[in-house]
Amino acid sequence: MTATVGAADTDLAGDWAAWHAEREDVLRAPHGWLSLTGLHWLVGEPRSYQDLPGTWRARDGGADITAEAADGVVVDGAVVDGTARVEPVDGKPGVLVTVGERRVEVIRREEHVALRVRDPQAPTLQRFSGVPAFPVDASWVVTGRFEPWDTPQRIDVDTVIDGLGFHPTAVGTVRLTVGGAEQELVALAGQAGELKLHFRDGTSGHSTYGGGRTLSTDEPAADGTVRIDLNRTINLPCAFSAFATCPLPPAGNVVTVPVEAGEKTPA
Repeated sequence: MTATVGAADTDLAGDWAAWHAEREDVLRAPHGWLSLTGLHWLVGEPRSYQDLPGTWRARDGGADITAEAADGVVVDGAVVDGTARVEPVDGKPGVLVTVGERRVEVIRREEHVALRVRDPQAPTLQRFSGVPAFPVDASWVVTGRFEPWDTPQRIDVDTVIDGLGFHPTAVGTVRLTVGGAEQELVALAGQAGELKLHFRDGTSGHSTYGGGRTLSTDEPAADGTVRIDLNRTINLPCAFSAFATCPLPPAGNVVTVPVEAGEKTPA
């Protein structure tokens, strides 16, 4: 008997290829995650960092930037000539400060404030040739069941930075069967009704990044069923850069079998 490829499988592979190409285009962005060249934690005294102009210090959950007009530091579209105040939000993307072709992202993580330097000439970005991934397979598209909690909960998770925590919003649990074994994962709030599953599995630290990977599901149906395409499991920024502050998966979010789907450890 000759095996044939069904139209559904062809559509799945084609849709995945388009999605994966878009994903890689995002990673190639001049000031994206591959452009990181430094992570500097600010202190209470004004200091200079790396080859950045001016001085930078942490104060009351934000940052004070002192520079002269000739330094070319731009905050909110205005050249800094004196001291400018930047107030990032804990756990959110930072405030971008322009320094020439670079962007200095001022971030807040708990009570700590840091500078994350984004440089379009970063070696990591210049060397990027794509993200390796497992072959697309329809068997990794499964139907799970979402069991929402009565009230979303702010949970505590560790991060790749020792001693630094992160506090995402969890909205319930998802039950799914993978490799013949039932799994239960805490689901985090995603965008537009989607759920975010952040987990480790049997490939973590081997063919995939040891800190786990993440996946956005479809929006759950009214009866709680939810389509989960594990082929679209992706790496977090920390798999690409030592200058990211990624959260680790919630405690217990471990799939007990290898998930040989989605992105592998990047080169």
